[in-house]
Amino acid sequence: MFRSTLSVEQQRNLAEKLTRFLSDYQHISDSYIIEFFSEDLWNTLPVTWQEVLCDLSYPQIADLLLDTTLVDRRYPSVWPLSLLAFRSTAHALAFPRASDWGRDNVAFPRASDWGQDNVAFPRAADRGQDNVTPMEFLENQCQSSLLGHIFRKHVKPKKQHEIRMLGELVKQLCEQSGCRSVVDVGSGQGHLTRFLSFGFGLSVTGIEADHTLAAMASRFDGQLLLTLEKETQKQNSSSQLLVSGSPPRHVAGWVNPKASWESFIEQLSTECVSETPSGPKRVRGSEQQGRGVQADAPCTVDPPRDSGSAAPRRSSSCSPECSCKNECGKEFSPDSVRSCAQAAYQQPGHPDFVLTGLHACGDLSATLLRHFVNCPYVRGITSVACCYMKITTKENPTPPGLVEPPAAPAPDRETPPLSEFGYPLSSWVRGLPGHRLSYKAREGACHAMEDYMRRLREESGLLRTHCYRATLETVVRGARPELRRAGIQTIKKAHLLPFTEYARLGLARVGLHAGLPLDRDRVEAMLKQEGRVVVYFSLALLLAPVVETLVLLDRMIYLQENGLESRLVPLFDPNFSPRNLVLVALKPRVDREGKSFTSNSATPQKRKNQH
Repeated sequence: MFRSTLSVEQQRNLAEKLTRFLSDYQHISDSYIIEFFSEDLWNTLPVTWQEVLCDLSYPQIADLLLDTTLVDRRYPSVWPLSLLAFRSTAHALAFPRASDWGRDNVAFPRASDWGQDNVAFPRAADRGQDNVTPMEFLENQCQSSLLGHIFRKHVKPKKQHEIRMLGELVKQLCEQSGCRSVVDVGSGQGHLTRFLSFGFGLSVTGIEADHTLAAMASRFDGQLLLTLEKETQKQNSSSQLLVSGSPPRHVAGWVNPKASWESFIEQLSTECVSETPSGPKRVRGSEQQGRGVQADAPCTVDPPRDSGSAAPRRSSSCSPECSCKNECGKEFSPDSVRSCAQAAYQQPGHPDFVLTGLHACGDLSATLLRHFVNCPYVRGITSVACCYMKITTKENPTPPGLVEPPAAPAPDRETPPLSEFGYPLSSWVRGLPGHRLSYKAREGACHAMEDYMRRLREESGLLRTHCYRATLETVVRGARPELRRAGIQTIKKAHLLPFTEYARLGLARVGLHAGLPLDRDRVEAMLKQEGRVVVYFSLALLLAPVVETLVLLDRMIYLQENGLESRLVPLFDPNFSPRNLVLVALKPRVDREGKSFTSNSATPQKRKNQH
């Protein structure tokens, strides 16, 4: 079903099926496994389900419930049709997560769609004999054999895998959009920005809310340049690893989901971070705290190579009066910051760019999609989402973990008229009965099914932890009922501890006496039901990809409602990177006069005014 492009009607029909199915099993997706005993969750299941599930071994749970690829299933007893239908429907409705995608898969537009004769798709490496570790890490578990060593420093294996795969995809999008500039939102320590800039020669700006991380990214850039310089000296020739001599820019700033795209462009144009031995360096006198311009960097992303301009290259954000010390060769003046930034998006020659976000948290992914739709300079987008529980909804506008703005939006920018929550984005899904997703359902969508299946098949002792926590919940509520679902920080190696020791540590963390007496017979009876706890959690986990599918499908429909097609790419190896689905979209190409054209027509059409 998902191996070809979904039509508008197919997208809408799928959304209807997803909302109906999730509404029917909302009591499972909304349940908290720590309340397994205190809310008697096992007896909320049909009796016929209980009878066939209670004695399953852990490997059987993985094979019979969770594994979507297994064909020959061996059932120890006859399962009720309702349970079989539940499992089959959950598998059928969820977007496929296997990373061995290619030309004929759903995810990416056909070559003819974007006017390309040949499209070389990035492809995840094959896995080793354990079917878990990608081949690129077989020689060294910490170093990808497919990523240059200068890009592996400070980067964990999972991130190496992600930046390599996403970097290649972003590069393709840049080639097909005709621009060479990229904006990486939520850039962190700059691992992706370095790979795009030094690996592919793209002009990259990274924006990161945490100033410390942005400064760290700038410092890592300097270390990479130093490494390249040393290698060049050793080889007495230009290093083959260096494609672009321009390092990425790093901007410290929080992307406000309520702000306009003009504010976003201004934010990119006015904030730069550099790292010096004495710490992060900011230019004094900027109009907002945390705003500064890097003294030796251009004010904004570079213009595209095919811009057609014969004038000497200069920072595209600089007006004739700009006095930044950059490629214009002039000194920085704080008074010119705003005029320089305004010129960046007001002048017709502002460069187009591709927008990307690697695991942009909560509402950030939705915000980037809105900017992609509304901002005329954003030509393409690759969006990898995560932390669905932090998405704002009408029912829960301030979910736990929501990042609050450091300051109020600028007074000259209007808040969008609609109530723009992170979900749902599309008018279609918003109008469907049962479209609401609870905080718990969205939190469950972030769980890694592949990792849990591996634990089940290995019969890992880690599976004991949920039963421990559910048992402790009854003890806590018995002592203080108001402490329902009290947060308990992770207890290291909890599965290796006897429950009495686990309880002692857990009780202290919620403010109760560590020596609180336990009803040993009652505790023992609950611990014997560990298998039922694991089964129930697996049922809820079975719904996780379905919830994720609805969230991502809503975003695809939102783009379609705004005249933009998109694809979902299962890009990363899900065993390595659970949030592996990448939403990819590209606007029609435009000429220098702002006229759009397609590969099937040589007659340009005027691009709509999106201001």
